[in-house]
Amino acid sequence: MNIIQKAREHALLSKVPEITLYFWIIKILCTTVGETFSDFLGTTLNLGEAWTGLAMAVVLGVALYFQFKAKKYVPGIYWLSIVLISVVGTLVSDNLTDNLGVSLVTTTIVFGIILAIVFIAWYMKEKTLSIHSIFTRRREMFYWLAILFTFALGTSVGDLLAEKLNLGYLLSLVIFAVAIGVIYMLYKLLKMNEVLAFWIAYILTRPLGASIGDYLSQARTDGGVGLGTTITSAIFLTAILATVVYLAITKKDVSRNPVA
Repeated sequence: MNIIQKAREHALLSKVPEITLYFWIIKILCTTVGETFSDFLGTTLNLGEAWTGLAMAVVLGVALYFQFKAKKYVPGIYWLSIVLISVVGTLVSDNLTDNLGVSLVTTTIVFGIILAIVFIAWYMKEKTLSIHSIFTRRREMFYWLAILFTFALGTSVGDLLAEKLNLGYLLSLVIFAVAIGVIYMLYKLLKMNEVLAFWIAYILTRPLGASIGDYLSQARTDGGVGLGTTITSAIFLTAILATVVYLAITKKDVSRNPVA
């Protein structure tokens, strides 16, 4: 394959956003919705976690079909897939702990091992874990598989700290925010590997978002603000929609100089 063909393939399949401040803002918004909307469907609407998880997995499959079918990065399709994968990842973890009785310690370890296996397989096949290089179908498959398990792992870690270890939602929120800040400082000041820093931060934003969602939605008696899952989900879904529309119009998160 010559350089021109590679460039054409790269342009055709470059379907992930540039890593900007907007990326991290909307990522946290999506992770928050993943927590509150899954609780809204499973608990508030009393659909049950098992059936909700199955239904959302089907919807996610449809969204990913259009994501893979797209020829370029489309903010609406991409971020809809992130919201849905956030919900599904949350429900996978919650179903294991709430319905099957698997401990949060076990799910944290298992999801951590699975995610490590995904990364190892991805690197062995592609020799890179950089999201700037998602320009083949196989890399895109590894990318979304990794994202699914970062959400499942993040859910388990967040619940482990807030509920199992009784640290509460607010303190857990602060802990994860500080951890992300530390990763940022290591990257900026000590030149931490960019890919490693990205994926650690990506994992940590999941329990950060979940802690924000739980803190806002849960009753005051349980350490929350008491807004409820309906209002909290509506607020964050509106914020996501507004941000996605803004990005679709301005194209501020479209990659200008993708790296192979």
